[in-house]
Amino acid sequence: MLEITTTRHNHLIDPILHAWNWEIPVYLFLGGLVAGMMIISGYFLFKERVKEDNCSCFYLPMISFVLLSLGMSALFLDLEHKLFVWRLYTTFQITSPMSWGAWILILVYPALIANILIRPPKFIANKIPKLAEVSQKLIEHKWAVKNIGVVNMLLGGMVGMYTGILLSSLGARPLWSTSVLWLLFLISGLSGAAAFVHLIAKNVYERELLAKSDNAFLIIELFVIAMMIIGLVTSSKSHMAAAHLLLNGPFASVFWIFVIALGIVIPLYIQLLAVNHKIKHTPIAPIMVIIGGLILRFVIVAAGQHSHWF
Repeated sequence: MLEITTTRHNHLIDPILHAWNWEIPVYLFLGGLVAGMMIISGYFLFKERVKEDNCSCFYLPMISFVLLSLGMSALFLDLEHKLFVWRLYTTFQITSPMSWGAWILILVYPALIANILIRPPKFIANKIPKLAEVSQKLIEHKWAVKNIGVVNMLLGGMVGMYTGILLSSLGARPLWSTSVLWLLFLISGLSGAAAFVHLIAKNVYERELLAKSDNAFLIIELFVIAMMIIGLVTSSKSHMAAAHLLLNGPFASVFWIFVIALGIVIPLYIQLLAVNHKIKHTPIAPIMVIIGGLILRFVIVAAGQHSHWF
């Protein structure tokens, strides 16, 4: 993992520029985004929205498949001993978050493929005609579709939580040593996914539902961030020092402006006006939420590595 050294604390983006290792934040962001989309898609499957021809549950699994592969690639680039990554799958260590994560991520792919088979993309179905028969049989069996939805929701939740647990298990960094980091990353992933699906959804009902859901996720995210900071400032001196990295230290400008203001508060206000039909829905707010979620990971990773016990 990288080591952060900041020399000009008064510059707005210095802390991010010093975080030259981008792979871990990108992996955490894409993992959270995929987790959120799996939960959303699984929920729509469970609610039998396969009856709708333009349900987002038909194309979200393919997007998730691609994004998860990109995230795994970013993680692979960060590994020091790349040729030995296969050893993770020769054992299962119940006390190791990395072992749990490795196996969960492998299980995610079959779940996504099962979701894809419900309505395969045309460019795949045209090359493999038998997929149409598989799709028809799955749709005829409601219990199968619902079970696929439940599995996707469960695995999505596990991936979302794992992205935070992976960092919080590293006790050498006080900022990461908090019991709510997994919740923050899970809610942030759900918020980013809801914003993303709101942008691309073809179904009007789904766009409206996800805009309302994203508002709830953003409010919860603010509370979780507040709980995390309160927990840090009321703990040891090292935890207090870690909290001040975000409150008024070298990462404060990026945290308060790009994560809190532009990533949560302003898009929340815009979307509240939109769902109450006071203004038209705009792609600006969802885009701000997605970018804010990405910057959140960069800030947490960079500030966490800047924090220490002494």
